[in-house]
Amino acid sequence: MHDTDWDRIRIFLEAMRAGSLRGASEKLGVNHATINRAISRLEETYGTRLFDRSAGGLSLTQPGEALVEHAEEMEAQAFQIARKISGLDSHPSGVVRVSISPSLAHRFFAPILAGFSEAFPDIDVRLIATNQRSNLARMEADVSIRVADRVSDDVVGRRAVKFVQAVYAAPEYVQRVGPLTLGDGTGAHWINFRSDPKWIKASPFPNAKPRHLIPEITMQIEAAAEGVGMVLVPTFIGDADPRIVRVPDIPIQPGYSIWLLLHDDLRHSARVRAFVDFTAQYISERKRMFTR
Repeated sequence: MHDTDWDRIRIFLEAMRAGSLRGASEKLGVNHATINRAISRLEETYGTRLFDRSAGGLSLTQPGEALVEHAEEMEAQAFQIARKISGLDSHPSGVVRVSISPSLAHRFFAPILAGFSEAFPDIDVRLIATNQRSNLARMEADVSIRVADRVSDDVVGRRAVKFVQAVYAAPEYVQRVGPLTLGDGTGAHWINFRSDPKWIKASPFPNAKPRHLIPEITMQIEAAAEGVGMVLVPTFIGDADPRIVRVPDIPIQPGYSIWLLLHDDLRHSARVRAFVDFTAQYISERKRMFTR
């Protein structure tokens, strides 16, 4: 293969996944003409069409489908090589890319970053705030800070803490529906990620109705602060917002774990190890904040 073939293969894969030249262009950060030219030259190399092009986008031809499996094998090998090389650093310097949900980042990431920057001035942290799980095998991030019950076997996981949750609402909302919520929640409303009958029935207020489903904790709290309804959120997030209060006489609820995740190939990387160890220590020293 020529040296440039891998670049063209990579573009072919992104075009296949995006389903359009425009989508691949946006993903790779190159212009539309570059994508089109790379695919055309790849088709010239193999002497066959890899995509059928239409106004609706790109669709794989039979040769294109045959190429996908081999191209993905090349991609996996390329990522493995990159991870292995990246994990060989012995001095804590360079870049660490950290994937974290916006709600976690908003609540406690800034003080971690401040302390870490002082302790390791040669490491540059690049934050990826997203609710999507970053693919560590594809090097979308070096470290992922996630909330989960358990983690998959293909990553190295370190449980930082298991937190608890509580029911919160605006003080005015509690006063307005207080007599009702002392019972089963009739007349009250949940602000939640989704309408889940099983979750609601097992909650402290099984007759409260789900309302205004909102997919992100920070946005849920904003709605609760305006008196829209009740939220069940981690206490380390809810207690930090003076606009909402815990609903009285309701015990704390079981929560989940905060995990620090990395790929096995990076477990000995000095810069990655420094960030994971520092973050785990920071959370451990403040464990009470997460468990009361």
